[in-house]
Amino acid sequence: MACNVGGIERPVRIVLGILLIGIGAFAGLPPVGTGIMLAVGTIALVTGVIGFCPAWSLFGINTCATGPGGKR
Repeated sequence: MACNVGGIERPVRIVLGILLIGIGAFAGLPPVGTGIMLAVGTIALVTGVIGFCPAWSLFGINTCATGPGGKR
């Protein structure tokens, strides 16, 4: 898997994932809302941690700097 999530996007995904998981776990939402929050939060957290997003691959998006000086 090549990196396609980088820069500021990676920490934003990690923080957003943690927040959504917390909301899903502790906000007292209905079961469907809890499931959605936990699923979306987990996806955001995992893609941020591993630096790869399958959806970005489908759309050809790459925000990960791979070369010297931040060039792709």
